[in-house]
Amino acid sequence: MSLFWRIFGLNAVVLGIATALLLWAPVTVSVPVLLTEAMILVGGLAVMLVANGTLLRWGLAPLDRLTRLMTTVDLLRPGQRLPVPGAAGSEVAELIRTFNAMLNRLEHERATSSARALLAQEAERRRIAQELHDEVGQSMTAILLVLKRTADDAPEPLREDLQQAQEITRESLDEVRRLVRRLRPGVLDDLGLVSALTSLAQDFATHTGLRIVHRFDNALPALDHESELVLYRVAQESLTNAARHADARRVEVTLRGADEAVTLEIADDGRGMEAVCEGAGIRGMRERALLAGATLDIASTPGTGTRVRLTAPVPRKQP
Repeated sequence: MSLFWRIFGLNAVVLGIATALLLWAPVTVSVPVLLTEAMILVGGLAVMLVANGTLLRWGLAPLDRLTRLMTTVDLLRPGQRLPVPGAAGSEVAELIRTFNAMLNRLEHERATSSARALLAQEAERRRIAQELHDEVGQSMTAILLVLKRTADDAPEPLREDLQQAQEITRESLDEVRRLVRRLRPGVLDDLGLVSALTSLAQDFATHTGLRIVHRFDNALPALDHESELVLYRVAQESLTNAARHADARRVEVTLRGADEAVTLEIADDGRGMEAVCEGAGIRGMRERALLAGATLDIASTPGTGTRVRLTAPVPRKQP
């Protein structure tokens, strides 16, 4: 039954009952209207309105649920769907089916476009890292050699200045190399995920002063390169947030493997927050999770820190 006929039928039933009561009930209306007659009419009107409102609310309840979902749906949290109520041919059921199909299409298109954007971003990071390593790094190394040669032949007052310039250049070269490692985690390609996360934790502990405790399973199931890169980037972003925004002193990084999934968890003892603020960093992590078909959960409580958990599925082996 269509929505029009459902609402029309409900109103017809209520009005039909009221008409029947007026026709066959031993109730008449005097002129002027008596108090008891007025009370009966007002009571009957109230019953009609309540019955009509109840029936309409029941009939339009699926549309209310659809409206609530439309205002809260987030394509970065896939899987939000409404059950299809009523008969297969009803207008409400068809509307909900169409909305669910639209969400399927939008989620697929969002995942595809995010994958293209993230892959392009990684390619650009590799290009910048390569240029920093080949151009800036080599130029600064050459400057160091020239400064050293000049300092060896320079008189004493100038030698100290040249040695100070050497030290500044050396620190800058170390910073460039650190940026290269962050832009392009070569250890991930060469030694694998566990070694890359270990190096990342040590690097953050050295440069931020955070106490980072890491517990990694050595026997992890095999992951594809995209999933490993997603796990690495989420760990990198989570550690960056803990160092910059959480006022944390201690961070635990855990990597556990199972038959069907690998779970990465980063928990800090920072200040936490009432509600998780979905800034660019967190939305970037959610987009990366979509790239690997993973699920990302972020929990935060004021005074007890923030916990980030990423669960990446293990690719199924082709028969």
